[in-house]
Amino acid sequence: MSASVKECLQLQLLEMEMLFSMFPNQGEVKLEDVNALTIIKRYLEGTREALPPKIEFVITLQIEEPKVKIDLQVTMPLSYPYVALQLFGRSPELDRQQQLLLNKDLTSYIGTFDPGELCVCAAIQWLQDNSASYFLNRKLAYKPSTQAKPVKNTFLRMWIYSHHIYQQDLRKKILDIGKRLDVTGFSMTGKPGIICVEGFKEHCEEFWHAIRYPNWKHISCKHAESFETEGNGEDLRLFHSFEELLLEAHGDYGLRNDYHMNLGQFLEFLKKHKSEHVFQILFGIESKSSHS
Repeated sequence: MSASVKECLQLQLLEMEMLFSMFPNQGEVKLEDVNALTIIKRYLEGTREALPPKIEFVITLQIEEPKVKIDLQVTMPLSYPYVALQLFGRSPELDRQQQLLLNKDLTSYIGTFDPGELCVCAAIQWLQDNSASYFLNRKLAYKPSTQAKPVKNTFLRMWIYSHHIYQQDLRKKILDIGKRLDVTGFSMTGKPGIICVEGFKEHCEEFWHAIRYPNWKHISCKHAESFETEGNGEDLRLFHSFEELLLEAHGDYGLRNDYHMNLGQFLEFLKKHKSEHVFQILFGIESKSSHS
């Protein structure tokens, strides 16, 4: 079964009302865009033609035993609940392995719902009922076991396009986030601005979420490559660190902010990193050597 975007948005607003009734205190449900619900209502009333933003928010859950907190990050695609909800739970009390396991199991549980079923409240209930074991057993996660099955993780590579990247504070923010998380890739300064980030799916999604907010509007993920791995993903990496990429520019470099990057040099850079195929995806231009 399918539904129109408007029908999906009506269901999303209904679920948000349920969540606000479950978490009535100020700040318990933290919307990434405080105006998102108002914009969606205007869209449904017909006073706004452009598609509204996605509903994205964080709910802090208090787990009673042990006494810990989990931040549940939620993104509702415009076609949710007929497409999958994006969820990620995190807590400073969980080590990395247990956080990966918790999110894998949470995603599997949400995957049992039929298209059209609202499931944020169910996810919250699942965390409240099941998350304690991940905290209580976190010290056992690294004990060797001959019977333990390898944990499969998803390695992700995201290719992100921006109209431009040149503000010094933004460039620093991108580098700081990339180096803080266990990701590799690059950020190409100029116009256009290109970012590649690769690593475990959870880390890449955290990077993507962190750089977009609070107000980066002209940015999109043009392409994503996903791989299943039982290892640490090092053999899948095309880059060895996360660095800023500075290429020669066309125009008044240094005098104006609207300089265009040398895409020929960028293509050569992609070739060196076995990523030439991404050039057409990013720019809609086939590289001259793509069929040679």
